[in-house]
Amino acid sequence: MSERILLRIGRKGAIYLPRKVMRKLGLNEGGYLLLRVKDSRIILDIISDPFLLTVKSKKWAKTTVEEFEKESEQIQEKILGENTS
Repeated sequence: MSERILLRIGRKGAIYLPRKVMRKLGLNEGGYLLLRVKDSRIILDIISDPFLLTVKSKKWAKTTVEEFEKESEQIQEKILGENTS
């Protein structure tokens, strides 16, 4: 996306992104951006919501509740040095 859009600085330094830009980038009200200043430029980087990343990302492993519970017990036993079952 290589658009040039003139923005005006509002009260208390507020800058509002046009809706079409927000839609194109998948941004919503309440989301986070990281602002960096480099020389005379302002750079905004999108900070993705970690929860949404986990929900939307491709899953690469499968496990059952039983497998998870067994592994959890093994780790606890290793850490605590006793039988937890």
